[in-house]
Amino acid sequence: MDRPHGTDLLDQAFTRAAGASLVAGNRVRLLRDAADNYPAWLSAIGGAQHYICFENFIYYEDEVGAEFSAALIERAQAGVQVRLVYDWLGCLGKASKRFWRPLLAAGVMVRCFNSPRTAYPFSWLQRDHRKLLAVDGQIGFITGLCVGKAWRGDRARGIAPWRDTGVAIQGPSLAEIESAFAEAWTASAPVLGATGSTEGGVSQPFEPMQQAPAAAGEVALRVVATTPGMLAVLQLDQLIAAAASRSLWLTDAYFAGIPPYIQALRSAARDGVDVRLLVPGSSDIWALRPLSQAGYRPLLEAGVRVFEWKGSMLHAKTAVADGRWARVGSSNLNIASWVGNYELDALIEDEGFAAQMEQMFESDIAGSTEIVLRRERRRRGAAAAALLGQGLHRRKEDRLPVPAVQRDRGERGERAERSGRGSRAAAGALRLGRTVGAALTEQRVLATAEAKIVAIVAVIALLLAICVVLWPWVAAAPMAVLLAWASLVLLTRAFSLRRERQRQGLAKARLERTPADPGQPPP
Repeated sequence: MDRPHGTDLLDQAFTRAAGASLVAGNRVRLLRDAADNYPAWLSAIGGAQHYICFENFIYYEDEVGAEFSAALIERAQAGVQVRLVYDWLGCLGKASKRFWRPLLAAGVMVRCFNSPRTAYPFSWLQRDHRKLLAVDGQIGFITGLCVGKAWRGDRARGIAPWRDTGVAIQGPSLAEIESAFAEAWTASAPVLGATGSTEGGVSQPFEPMQQAPAAAGEVALRVVATTPGMLAVLQLDQLIAAAASRSLWLTDAYFAGIPPYIQALRSAARDGVDVRLLVPGSSDIWALRPLSQAGYRPLLEAGVRVFEWKGSMLHAKTAVADGRWARVGSSNLNIASWVGNYELDALIEDEGFAAQMEQMFESDIAGSTEIVLRRERRRRGAAAAALLGQGLHRRKEDRLPVPAVQRDRGERGERAERSGRGSRAAAGALRLGRTVGAALTEQRVLATAEAKIVAIVAVIALLLAICVVLWPWVAAAPMAVLLAWASLVLLTRAFSLRRERQRQGLAKARLERTPADPGQPPP
């Protein structure tokens, strides 16, 4: 058998890493922000004749959520099969039970992903972070946007829309998008209607199309649908970093790279690849920003250029490499997306589309601040640098006041949008653990940017120590509850397994007593 070479070998590597084949014949449209995405989504929903599949991490109970809810209800009442999946933790505190009742009453089939279960105390770590919309086998959307007014902004109040990116896809890849939805639909639980029943046939399975649609364009892409523990996107990200020879430009909302990926970026930069990373200048998850900043130093020392977005929240998750490959979707560059979540991304191999992505990235960079190592410290010798450390700061010419829209967001609240999200908190916890571990074990030299993290953890540890000394029950009570819960879960499972073992033993014994010939008595 002939072995693949060159581009064929690289294509084989991508296929195996992603667990997704390259599908040609698609038409792909780049959608920037809610201004492009929401009208396209609503147009597709309004034109649906047969079915709608809508899956998203968060639906906010606000005017944007109400607009989409009304559009889905109208189509359901017109006889269209409408299926909706939301993530329990993602929507916690954002959408109440009353938000879903009109949808259920109208016949919309609603399912919730991974609500708390007593028998699985740590199952909440797995989240459905995907964002997709598929309509009638005619058009599909893979995106980073959730459903909420933050993405649209508020011009009257001077609040800029969140920066985000999505794609509209037509062609054979729609079959892969529907298969991804079917996977999440099966893994989710029906939501009960007002009568306590699963109104609207929510228990019905979803059968994706068996035959892919006809070609609609000339773009080749892979639909990468990952599940917890799959690591497909991590493998792809590392593979693209290794394959890039000219440029690798990354945009990420919640960056918290792990050592293997950081090393892949460093190796590419040292090999002459133009590696750039664009991250938010301010985040809706305040605790994550210092954790992201703590990872700048090893990247900058290797030649990676890091930029912070100066506008409102940057929520996009994209990559473009060598003017050839581009990734758009829901996956962040952190351990939660790589390991713990259901994610969905489009890996597009098309020079025309990649050129659009590069233009968009350059436009974003124009509205960002570059982070650099201090020039005076770069001139010092290695010994002085080891003693004093190399800190990070913004270039003097880039030290601008916080934009008015950001000040306005802080003054006016938007509290719901700043609430923690479980999967991203897990990513932050991982980096926090690595920083604290390094401080305690001296496994690596800490960056000066990590001083705040170490100090915060030190103060918290001191307060906890004081509480344990003065009020031992403060520490003992939560630990006792957790241990008792784990004990009950394990005992219940052990009892169930024992009963199953006894049942199998009895069945085996009956089988052994059954004579081979019905006419002969048993031995």
